[in-house]
Amino acid sequence: MNIYSVIKKPVVTEKSTIAREEENKYLFEVDRGATKIDIRNAVEKIFKVSVVNVHTINISGKKKRVGRVIGRRRNWKKALITLAPGSSIEVHEGV
Repeated sequence: MNIYSVIKKPVVTEKSTIAREEENKYLFEVDRGATKIDIRNAVEKIFKVSVVNVHTINISGKKKRVGRVIGRRRNWKKALITLAPGSSIEVHEGV
């Protein structure tokens, strides 16, 4: 799997911002077929940091209704990445 197709985008919420500031943890939306090892290798090579731990969560899409039509949002996978002390990812610094 290509390392640039593993990580799709950062997840920026209040909870992820607090985790980044206090515990040096970063949240990313990742490819649904990616394993923890794939995610670790992609983050280490793209951002040039050392990863301590990777947790993954499969998020199921919610049901949404527009008028009479009932649809679903897409399913996606979230990765919680813990970095070594002293390292940070610059993508999140200005957010």
